[in-house]
Amino acid sequence: MQIYKSNALIEAQYRLSVVEQRIMLACISQVRRDQSITDEVLYSVTAAEIAAMSGTSTKQAYRELEKAALRLKRRDVRLIKDPNGHGSKRKVMITGWVQTIIYVEEEGRVELRFTRDMLPYLTQLTEQFTRYALADVAQMTSAHAIRLYELLVQWRGAGEREVEIGWLREAFQLDDKYPAIKDFKRWVIEPAIEQINEHSPLWVQWEQRKTGRTVTHLAFTFGEKVSKKPQKLRKGKSKATVGDGTQKGSGALYGIPMAVIKNSAQPGESCEDTALRLLDEAKQR
Repeated sequence: MQIYKSNALIEAQYRLSVVEQRIMLACISQVRRDQSITDEVLYSVTAAEIAAMSGTSTKQAYRELEKAALRLKRRDVRLIKDPNGHGSKRKVMITGWVQTIIYVEEEGRVELRFTRDMLPYLTQLTEQFTRYALADVAQMTSAHAIRLYELLVQWRGAGEREVEIGWLREAFQLDDKYPAIKDFKRWVIEPAIEQINEHSPLWVQWEQRKTGRTVTHLAFTFGEKVSKKPQKLRKGKSKATVGDGTQKGSGALYGIPMAVIKNSAQPGESCEDTALRLLDEAKQR
């Protein structure tokens, strides 16, 4: 199950709990990105499905699902419109995630409809979007870890990203929480990095950067974890490791030779999408 989000939504300002994130991502993974979708389409997820994908107990999922669904109806998201300055003015759109939430008690099922404003950020995406597998974040128990993971995979091809701390606080909607940098690192960044390293396909390292004497930025270096499966040698040459995120010049993407990517590409599929699909297929073997 794949998640597709526009980059504007990846960088938007919002706050969701872990259970709310799981509901949203499970439903987003059902959105058809190759067809025009109206705001009348109903998506659903059950407590049993949430429990299965997150590795939690069904009883716990049942207990949390209804409350999370009710909160989700009230959650908003702030999206920057025209962030590159192509229009006359930079605008901030404040909208909700969903227009309707239905909870079926006997089945432990949540059904929802996305708002009309949200749909362009989830479907018919042809450029400036981020893609990852739902399984990459399903077992994370930190909402900050899920958000940070999305911000990193948005720059997957680069393998590094530097963000301004004030911007990150706004994106996570932390408001007045953790004003001291030591608390911000202890309760937000460090647990998020630990969970990304434990549960996702990425390894991540990070360091802080100062402007003068003040810590103002965080710099992340990351890549695909090397497959634990032994690689066969071919006439003295090591076979390219699928899952090794290093890019060796222009001849490879995510550690996969460009020749392999081009030979494996499906009609209309970009090189990056092909490489990510090959990585997904390699994990399932």
